[in-house]
Amino acid sequence: MTGVGWVAREGEGSGFSRDGLEVEREAFGRPSWRTHMAKAVQKITLSRSRDIPFNKLVLSQSNVRRVKAGVSVEQLAESIAQRTLLQSLNVRAVLDGEGNETGMFEVPAGGRRYRALELLVKQKRLAKTQLVPCVVREGGIAEDDSIAENDERVGLHPLDQFRAFQTLRTLGMSEEDIAARHFVTAAIVKQRLRLASVSPKLHEVYAEDGMTLEQLMAFSVTGDHARQELVWENVSKSGYDEPYQIRRMLTEDTVRASDKRAQFVGVAAYEAAGGGVLRDLFERDDGGWWQDVPLLERLVTEKLKADAETIAAEGWKWIEVAISFPYGHDNGFRQLEGTPADITAEEQAMVEALQAEHAKLEAEYQDADEIPDEVDARLGEIEKALSAFDNRPHIFDAADITRAGVFVSIDSDGSLLIDRGFVRPDDEAPVEGADANADPSDTDAVDPDASSVRRTVITVSGQPEAKDEEDDGIKPLPERLVMELTAHRSLALRDAVATNPQVAMTALLHKLCLDTFQREMPNGCLQVTVRQVHFSAQASDLKASPPAKAIDERNKAWAAEMPNDEVALWDWLAALDDASRSALLAHCVSFGVNALFEKIDRYGGTGVSAHGLRHRIDQADRLARAVNLDMAEAGWRPTVDNYLGRVTKSRILEAVREAKGEASVQLIDHLKKNEMAKEAERLLDGMGWLPEPLRLAEVAAASGEPNTTGEPLPEFLADDEDEAGETGEDEQPHAVAAE
Repeated sequence: MTGVGWVAREGEGSGFSRDGLEVEREAFGRPSWRTHMAKAVQKITLSRSRDIPFNKLVLSQSNVRRVKAGVSVEQLAESIAQRTLLQSLNVRAVLDGEGNETGMFEVPAGGRRYRALELLVKQKRLAKTQLVPCVVREGGIAEDDSIAENDERVGLHPLDQFRAFQTLRTLGMSEEDIAARHFVTAAIVKQRLRLASVSPKLHEVYAEDGMTLEQLMAFSVTGDHARQELVWENVSKSGYDEPYQIRRMLTEDTVRASDKRAQFVGVAAYEAAGGGVLRDLFERDDGGWWQDVPLLERLVTEKLKADAETIAAEGWKWIEVAISFPYGHDNGFRQLEGTPADITAEEQAMVEALQAEHAKLEAEYQDADEIPDEVDARLGEIEKALSAFDNRPHIFDAADITRAGVFVSIDSDGSLLIDRGFVRPDDEAPVEGADANADPSDTDAVDPDASSVRRTVITVSGQPEAKDEEDDGIKPLPERLVMELTAHRSLALRDAVATNPQVAMTALLHKLCLDTFQREMPNGCLQVTVRQVHFSAQASDLKASPPAKAIDERNKAWAAEMPNDEVALWDWLAALDDASRSALLAHCVSFGVNALFEKIDRYGGTGVSAHGLRHRIDQADRLARAVNLDMAEAGWRPTVDNYLGRVTKSRILEAVREAKGEASVQLIDHLKKNEMAKEAERLLDGMGWLPEPLRLAEVAAASGEPNTTGEPLPEFLADDEDEAGETGEDEQPHAVAAE
């Protein structure tokens, strides 16, 4: 037997390789199949290399490259000048008519390199006789060689380029040097270096085609590798892995540089204070994202305080400061009629010049399809300057200033917004005994140390300036407790709406009309998709409450009658009488009721905003009034677990005082908190007392609680707002009891 078909006979030293094939042992003097095959393979002979003078080379017509693309000949020439020729030319000997070599060589593969060398010779940067490294090809087809050289060329993987640029940067080359040597812009080099700084784990995923380049670019927004890896783990599992989603998750705890708070402070002040900015080098980011939100809020507060102190020197009685005020915050206030400050002749000339320039630019570009960016920017500057003249400060009577106040906030463009001259109802009548002719500069309103001066409240994103308070004082209810209480209220509202078809129909039509004609925001009280709202925070007794039981029983009853098939369901609904249809509609609408208090998202994320929460609570109050909801009748009563054991002693005493009077308060005010809560539960049983989040809006309003800020939110949602007002509320019942 010969060749590869030969197999060792039994007993002739046969053995087995690692893959189990039977092979012949060479020790027996017979060649194995591996040895036989090795002798049968013909060895490859590579083309020889030669250094050929440039003037002995000519371009070949066999070169298949006709279209110019990629790096230009000029750029390639500069690269050769910097690095010499990195790749040899492929050449063939030029033969005469009899097949003899002429001493000339044609270049079928490497034509761009040849032209680059030719350009260097023309520029006298390279000698005509310069020896050029060449691979001399014999045999075969020149066109085939030219095609193969281009087809078999594999471009550098983007990740390899990123890492290579990073290596060059580490070796001391600047971004500009790298850009110049590789014929790209410095911006592209910065982008590549940023991509190289992404987590190595994500690089591995990208190298294995586990993510796209666009996704990798999105991760470059932040340099936090742990954060990058966590976000990738989340989005890769959820399937929500679009680049915009990745960017959103990486920047969800930041503030946009376009945010009015950021514009108000300024990036220079923020960075000087140690703040960091995330930038996206691949998409327009409007200045990026500011990472240190607490630092930003502190800087905003400090700057607002400084501005308020400057304005206070004008002699105003009070100043309210906030990032922004809600719509209608000045309801009930009388606004003073001031006169605009006189404009000087120089200012008037400036106004006329700006108006003329604005008119000229508008006339020049009125027929243009697109206004140049610089012209558009200039028009904006002019309009802003003219607006400043139109909104110049008003002059008020000195006597009015001493009893009026100012609202200070931040405008949408980040500028300081000052609304002067608002008089509160309580300040309309002059103080008894005051000298009307007194110098305003001598009034308490100007003196920051005077005891009668109302302390300026500086609010940042709805958070008032911190005040000293007793540990056991009347404080706003804990967020978790409010969420649990409003879960009770939501459930009771659902039950009440489900049993009142008329109100349910009105609520449904109201919601549909808002959606259709006013594009109502989605965070309203009635979410008629219908999508049931689940209570993330709830008390242990919620499931056993009467509304929960009633809803469950009603749902089971309808489900037992309702067909499962969609077509059959339509026919079944069509056959219902009007009373049954109204009752079913009310039941379904009720599942969309959401009267929950939620933690406010202050950073523009996916949570509910302060405005959205106020909107929801207002709608819930209206709906509760429509169904005449009484949470006491609905089965809620205060216990140690659901309220009394989770609030301060002052809150417990306040509840007993409201329900039973001061005499009952005196019975328990000396007890420790646990004992006080238990006794309060006994005293309040059957009294129908409710905490603020569970009361009807008109009941809360009738209690005499002051609303000095104009906020539509009730006190329990006011987030520590105006503790002085709350203290006054607490003291008044004591005075009545003493009488």
